[in-house]
Amino acid sequence: MCSTLILLFLYNNLLDPLITTRLQSDLTRILRTSRDYGELQHVWKMWRHASGRRVRDHYKLFVRLANKAAKLNGFDNMGDMWLYPYESDTFREDMEELWGQLRPLYQQLHAYVRRKLREQYGEQYVSKRGPIPAHLLGNMWSQSWNEVYSIAIPYQGKSHVDVTPQMVQQNYTPRKMFELSDEFFGSLNLTKMPPEFWTESIIEKPKERDIICHASAWDFCNGKDFRVKQCTVVTMKDLITVHHEMGHIEYYLQYKHQPEVFRTGSNPGFHEAVGDVLALSVATPKHLAKVGLLDEVHDDDEADINFLMNMALDKITFLPFGYLMDNWRWDVFSGKTPEKDWNCAWWNLRYNIQGIKPPVQRSEFDFDPGAKYHIPANVPYIRYFVSYVVQFQFHKALCMKAGQYDPQDPSKPLHKCDIYQSTEAGNALGDLLKLGSSVKWPEAMAALTGGRRMDASVIREYFKPLETWLMNDNQKHGEFVGWETDEVLCTSDGPREAATGEPSSATTLVPAGPLYLLLFLLMGLLLSHRS
Repeated sequence: MCSTLILLFLYNNLLDPLITTRLQSDLTRILRTSRDYGELQHVWKMWRHASGRRVRDHYKLFVRLANKAAKLNGFDNMGDMWLYPYESDTFREDMEELWGQLRPLYQQLHAYVRRKLREQYGEQYVSKRGPIPAHLLGNMWSQSWNEVYSIAIPYQGKSHVDVTPQMVQQNYTPRKMFELSDEFFGSLNLTKMPPEFWTESIIEKPKERDIICHASAWDFCNGKDFRVKQCTVVTMKDLITVHHEMGHIEYYLQYKHQPEVFRTGSNPGFHEAVGDVLALSVATPKHLAKVGLLDEVHDDDEADINFLMNMALDKITFLPFGYLMDNWRWDVFSGKTPEKDWNCAWWNLRYNIQGIKPPVQRSEFDFDPGAKYHIPANVPYIRYFVSYVVQFQFHKALCMKAGQYDPQDPSKPLHKCDIYQSTEAGNALGDLLKLGSSVKWPEAMAALTGGRRMDASVIREYFKPLETWLMNDNQKHGEFVGWETDEVLCTSDGPREAATGEPSSATTLVPAGPLYLLLFLLMGLLLSHRS
């Protein structure tokens, strides 16, 4: 009932951006906490009726306009224009190679989670060999599976690190969380936050007005004014986010001396990677104990597997989604995927790469890519896939400089590394950040890691104990690794919902008004934590 009222409210109030952002918490809560198959299916389906279907006709016009703009800038299409900052003629092939390195680990994790969901919902909903229904993974786009950790936890009763209760007990405030992050950077011999950061940032939700609360970092380009906007809540999750956003600010501070044209990351993925590489240290039990948020560290194999599972449900599950988003758009912009096949091409990618399926059959009357903020807002997405790969390369290099990781020493595994208080690691990171985009990214990569290529094998190295455990567990339970189905997931025929009286045509849902208004209205809709 609650989800029905929320979605009816959405239909009636779509023209108010702030109302739609307030809906984010309600829809997110339902998908995160409900275990009612029908309710989750309803929320998933109706959100796409209310958002994606409204966008399709506008998006056709947008693609034509975007490609026209790209041609005026000397590119064949907008996809090619997006690839330009990566300075590689083989970039798409490089990304495919990286995904090929990662696929075996993802498939093992997929098989394990599918079994756990089958035990939760029953084989009538989750088959033994098929793709996973997209609405059961705790997230509107199945891009992160953290919220099913309670179902997928390998060892019940073993420690699961969440220091939120300790933070509350110790009277943490948003200000104290940012001060703790600032101290982390200071411990690395990096630049601490300037006075303007503390006076001008928004780190708590204002009481007197509504704002879009999605966390973001800002460089006001005058060399001294750098700010964060975040409606911080005293939780461990937000503590990690604080360090991520402060990573962006640190990057700004380090390259502020560069000419303005070079004040950005070496490639679009580097900025996201810097914040996340620090978070890899902050999330470790070792670090949380050092800063007084954890009384004891449970150092045993079962606790390790639980920790790595929790990390994998965030990091590993995002990778195929991060990879396929722009794969779909590159082919749309180039014309390889014609307009009549847009939605079914989307589901082909989601099935083939992610191993998921829609909870109800989709059609070309739908436009499910449009239900994801970054599509109508025209935000390139491969940067996030890139950032996930290079952050682990950065992490490994910094951990070795800090003496926290030794591939030959089992007592120093990569997933337990914490670079806190290592000036050697901090100086090496600072040298990378100072470059901005003044050198090509392979040179910047080599300066820190010694290699000039992106290499996803480091992710496999980090998760090696979990991958071994997953292989053994899947074999023990006779679980099929991979997915197959004879279902028709998407069709060019009319949608099945038409007979029920629900809206059946995109044209009946598209409001009047120019394209820029629609894009503005969709800003902020159900943002993911990945920005």
